[in-house]
Amino acid sequence: MSTPVYAEMKLDKRILIVTNDSTVFLMRNRIASAFEMFGGRVTEVKNLVKRLDTAVDEKGRKLCDVSFGVITTQYGFVPGNYQITDYADVMSDKAGYIAADERRHFVEQTSFLMKPFDKVVLCVPNDMFQMFLDRGEMPDGTLIAVTSPRFKEACEQHGWTWMERKGARVGDANADEIERIVRELCS
Repeated sequence: MSTPVYAEMKLDKRILIVTNDSTVFLMRNRIASAFEMFGGRVTEVKNLVKRLDTAVDEKGRKLCDVSFGVITTQYGFVPGNYQITDYADVMSDKAGYIAADERRHFVEQTSFLMKPFDKVVLCVPNDMFQMFLDRGEMPDGTLIAVTSPRFKEACEQHGWTWMERKGARVGDANADEIERIVRELCS
């Protein structure tokens, strides 16, 4: 028989939201968290992180545990709370993604770090998403991929949720659907 304290406890589901860096640095020549460092297109993803991190269930309890990570040109995969500095070059095309991955192994890092999470939201450019697919190490069934229609079939084969990229990185309709999926997972 469980005590009332244990009956009220629940284990939070763990959600990871990942995007890539931006040319818009909000902090110059100083140290800041990866979450604070980037603006521009990353802002839409940060808003989704804030939205899910502050979401509560019908009893007013925190809905889930949300983690955020940025795939950076300079440092590879960086958790949102890690301190970084701005840098000169930001990857922006397939050649840049490949070069950054050869230096920092972000595809391997990020794929490995996805494993303990109940759900992972991945918002990266098409060529970068292809690199993750080619590596073949993202866990089946846990991914929400916000990407191009050309990846819809591959996502379905892995049991992932596919959403067409709208807006800068996520789009309002996708953010609503992601929250619905997370709420369903956490209920």
